[in-house]
Formats: sequence, C-alpha cells, structure tokens
Amino acid sequence: MSVVTAAADRSICSPLPVLGKDVTVPLVTGGEVTYAALDYAASAPALQRVWDDVAAYAPYYGSVHRGAGYLSQLSTDLFENSRKAVAEFLGCRAGDQVIFTRSTTDSLNLLAAAVPADCQVFVYETEHHASLLPWRDARVTYLNAPRTPAQAVETLERALAGRDSSPSSQLRSSRGGPIGPTLVCVTGASNVTGELWPVKELAAVAHAHGARIVLDAAQLAPHHPVDIDELDVDWVAFSGHKLYAPFGSGVLAGRSDWLQDAEPYLAGGGASRKVARRADGGVDVEWHSTAARHEAGSPNVIGVYSIASACKALTEAGFDRLVAREQQLVTRVREGLAEVPQVKVLSLFGDDAPRVGVISFVVEGWNSSHFAAALSAEYGIGVRDGLFCAHPLVRTLLGSDPQDPGECGAPEAEPGERSLNAIRVSFGAGTPDEHIERFVRAVKELVSEGAQWKYRTEDGRCVPDRGTAQV
Repeated sequence: MSVVTAAADRSICSPLPVLGKDVTVPLVTGGEVTYAALDYAASAPALQRVWDDVAAYAPYYGSVHRGAGYLSQLSTDLFENSRKAVAEFLGCRAGDQVIFTRSTTDSLNLLAAAVPADCQVFVYETEHHASLLPWRDARVTYLNAPRTPAQAVETLERALAGRDSSPSSQLRSSRGGPIGPTLVCVTGASNVTGELWPVKELAAVAHAHGARIVLDAAQLAPHHPVDIDELDVDWVAFSGHKLYAPFGSGVLAGRSDWLQDAEPYLAGGGASRKVARRADGGVDVEWHSTAARHEAGSPNVIGVYSIASACKALTEAGFDRLVAREQQLVTRVREGLAEVPQVKVLSLFGDDAPRVGVISFVVEGWNSSHFAAALSAEYGIGVRDGLFCAHPLVRTLLGSDPQDPGECGAPEAEPGERSLNAIRVSFGAGTPDEHIERFVRAVKELVSEGAQWKYRTEDGRCVPDRGTAQV
C-alpha cells in the first residue's frame, strides 16, 4: 500500500467540514480559543455531511425489518442500502457478507466467536487490544514486534511454516501441505505509530499456508483506501466513530462460511428465522444464514446510516486528494517535532516508513500526562496520553520491562515523575492547517519555557491546580 505523495496544488489543502470546528474552550491562563481536536485516532469528529444526512432522515425513523408501515419500510431500505454502500466502499467480493456491529472491538469478538473450535490464531504483539485479546477460545500464537515491514512478513512466514510441519496438523491444503483452521490477525495502520503494515504481502503468506487473515482497519479506513479484493484479505473490521460517523456502529465484512456455520453472536429476534415448540417442552430454532444471523435485536439504523454516509463522503472527496493533504500535515508535524531535541517520536519501522496521521512521542523531562494536560489547558489542544490500549507495543517502543506499571490513559505518576506512557497526536480529513501549526508551536514553547500553570493528579489524571497562582 503506497501513500500518495503530497502535491503542490493548494486545491488539495481544504479540510472536509466537520462538526465542532468552531467550538471554543476556556484556557486556564485566561480567555478562550477555538478547540484543536487532535485525537482522531480515538474518535474523529463527525463530518458535517454525515450529520446533515442523519438529520434529514431522523423524522422518518422507524423500526427495521419489523413493520409493514411506510416509515418501517423506508428505514429497512435505508438500512440495507447502507449495507450495499459499505460493501462498495470496501470492495467486497461476490458472496462476502457485511455485518453491522458496535465497533471494531465488537467485530473482532464476533469473528473470534465464529472461528472453528480447533482454530489456531496468529497475532502480532503490536496489535491494539481490540485485535490482541478476543481470541480466548482459540489456540493463540503471539508474534514478536517486527522492526521492518519485511521482518513482519518473514516472521509470519516462519510461524506458519513451523505450524505446517507440526505433528498435530492433520488436514492438508490444496498445495499438499498440512494445515488446520488457521487465522492471522493484523492491523492496517498502527494506532500508536500510524505506520502502514504490509497487508497484501501478509495476506499472500497466510494464503500460501492455507490460513485466513482478518484486517483491523480501524486506523486505516479513515485515512486510506481499503479494498478487500485488492488486498486479498478474508475479513475487514472497522469502527464508524473513527470514520467520521458517530452513533456507535462498526463493521465486519468478508467471507461468509465461518460466520454461517457459527452459532449466532447474540440469540434473539432478527437472528432467528423460525422458532417452534417441541413436544418435550423445549424449542427448535432455525437461524438465518445471512448477515442477520449475527445482528439480533433492533439494529442501530442511525449508526449504520452514518457509516454509509461517511463512506460516500470520503469516496466522493477523492482518497488521493485526502491522502495527499494528510501527508502534508504528517510532514509538518514530524518536521516540527524533529526541531525539538527533547522529543522522541515512537516508531517500529523507522523514519521512512509510510504512515497515516497518527504520531506518538515522549518528551524528555516530562510526564506525558502533564504535557498533554498543559496542551489542553494552556493551548486548547486535545491529544491523547497513555498506552493507547496497545500496552505491549508501547512498552516495546519505550524499551521498558513488561512488568513496569502503566495504565491506558490514566498514569499514576505525579507531574515531573517518570511514568510509562506517551503522547499521541492524530488528525485527518477535517483537520485545519492552523491546528497543526498551533500544536507544533505549543510543543516548542512548553519544552523551552515550561508550563505556565501548576498541575496535580486527580483521579489518576493530571489536571490544572485551580487553587494556585500561575508559576
């Protein structure tokens, strides 16, 4: 997956309209400033287009798959047409299913519940917890963090080749090698470093060994085209709230066979096709074989429609233009941070690795929570601090012992004390140039001049001490 080089044409430099772009927030030092939302990797602001589409539909809201009335029929059509829009956005193949979930985490837990009982899962330790932790009922092999994309491919090749030669492998592939049900789980773009992973190459290795592969595209889909057919992955999972679509929906899209063979993710109305009492007092259930099998209960039609709207908006805006503009912002942030010797940017693959608008760093002499709090309180800039729900990866990047203390977004260390956490700045299609410039300027000022206010730890978070004077 190559990243488009930023073009000189300034026509690519206009951000997409998003909600909240004019929101002002108070500064602890006095006055107000327009909020700079630079935490897209956690939740991106909603596109104005998405909000407008949802608002236009809201008066026509009705039950989905449940009613004969006009609004129910309209809502059902909207829901199913949204499924088609997402399938088109992802380049789904004939026979692929698009299942609507609550999030990437929910999607990967659904798939984990659907893998065959004797499935072996291979997952890199660098994954977000959403893709690192769901495989509790499978045999899991955790792969060490690679330091180059080529090493990632080589690591998977060795692991799968070793599995193929294992005496416990009883089945055989079409190529003659012994296999069993096997799944590889990999991210498309790291939620910590933003670096792109060699997804297509990893998929080729997986399939050569008779394995399947699921792509965690939570950080990739909002920043870069994702095409299931072109990447040759078996499943893709992503979240709406990172794709400029609020309301708590996600997607799992891909091959249908394991999903059709599995017990429903949730048992209830909508997943069941027919239910009948038996003579012994029990019930017999015939479950749907379509995506409805794993969509029990009344669906989140607002959330689903918002995802479809975001998919259309990004496609119509042109991903080449969006990627090119984002790379300009990435370059500006990286160049700005490079001018501050006390800043260390975290990276697995090195400075030349292609990446999306997600950058994590630490500042010498600063508790990362203290630094993030000062960015917010004194500059109106929202970033993230912590371990970003990728504890093994951040520990590896910080060179810490696996047993060192540290929490996801809630470090216990006082300001000025060392703590196991980092700062993450993330941005995307809705980020104005001014927010990036303000961030770079704020980092330089905080490092050179220090914070203008005193801070204390409250409920595990670093916050301004409102009871003290400026320092």
